[in-house]
Amino acid sequence: MAHDFQADLDAVASISVAPTILDVIQQSTGMGFVAIARVTEDRWVACQTLDMIDFGLGAGGELQVETTICHEIRQSGELVVIDDVSANEAYANHHTPLQYGFKSYISVPIYLRGNVFFGTLCAIDPNPAKLGGPVTVGMFRLFADLIARHLDARADIADARLKLDRELETSELRDQFIAVLGHDLRNPLASISAGTRILAREEHAPKSKAVIALMQESVDRMANLIDNVMDFARGRLGGGIGLNRTNRPLTPILLQILAEHRSTYPDRQIDTDLALDGPLALDHQRIGQLFSNLLSNALTHGAPDKPIRIGAAQSGGMLELWIANAGEPIAEIDLPRLFQPFKRREGKGKLQGLGLGLYIAAEIAQAHGGRISVSSTSEETRFTLNVPVC
Repeated sequence: MAHDFQADLDAVASISVAPTILDVIQQSTGMGFVAIARVTEDRWVACQTLDMIDFGLGAGGELQVETTICHEIRQSGELVVIDDVSANEAYANHHTPLQYGFKSYISVPIYLRGNVFFGTLCAIDPNPAKLGGPVTVGMFRLFADLIARHLDARADIADARLKLDRELETSELRDQFIAVLGHDLRNPLASISAGTRILAREEHAPKSKAVIALMQESVDRMANLIDNVMDFARGRLGGGIGLNRTNRPLTPILLQILAEHRSTYPDRQIDTDLALDGPLALDHQRIGQLFSNLLSNALTHGAPDKPIRIGAAQSGGMLELWIANAGEPIAEIDLPRLFQPFKRREGKGKLQGLGLGLYIAAEIAQAHGGRISVSSTSEETRFTLNVPVC
């Protein structure tokens, strides 16, 4: 049957130098019984012993804690050294040496990290011994500290293993979560999207066409939300946003995204100045996603009767891409938290997401070694991406 202090017994047993420590103490002091003891308010348990006098106590053996001097040491925090009980005024009539029949005694407290009392390193012998010198006391203190460091290290390893197990559980949860989003949600959504596109190609009454258009818009919005949540899961649960860099022009994907948004917002004016020449070494899909998130944000929060302005240029190995809109400025207090997840402004538009779009845009910029900055005045709110390119 396992001891109720089995964890402490195992911890001390795992200290490979513990037997050597006890042996060195015995050889250098002549003490017949040496022990590493776990001492609590109501228990004294031997974790490891060296018994040369048939004291009769091995690992797991116990003494009534009130009958031990270690009990007093736990309360005082001070070591006790007795060369000869009969010549020691404080301990000549003490109940412990009378009960256990020893003449010499030494015990040093063992403190773990954070000043947590573990127990003692102690030794007794039926004969007097010279123990009070600085060499012997220093040796006991050194060995007690060494034992404490081993126990602390073991606890650190146990904590690290527990954290690793939790990380593995989190990783498994992340993979399951992403799988659900990627398969169980995306596949039905793809079927709905295909169905609405088929219906859109057929002849319908004006009201039906409007309903189909709204359905497709909702499908596109749901697909965007799923993408954002998947990226958030990868970033926050350990996978990170990965990049697949290719060296090709960026303008085509920007124009494609512009066309998609213009079809969704046919009444909005979007002015562009894309001065990009030649290929750029980027993850073009991710930069397109970033651009789409920023453009959606501008369309949602910008003044509907004012144009959205977009510019892009390459200079000195840097790509600068900016999107500006007129309208109510962002409050200064809100600026520092714009790129935090699930933080969003109260938009006037019809697209109200989870508050992940700007966060994911910032994560994509950071993955490329760049950043997004924002300025907002009564005349203009502008988001600017600066990212190094080859």
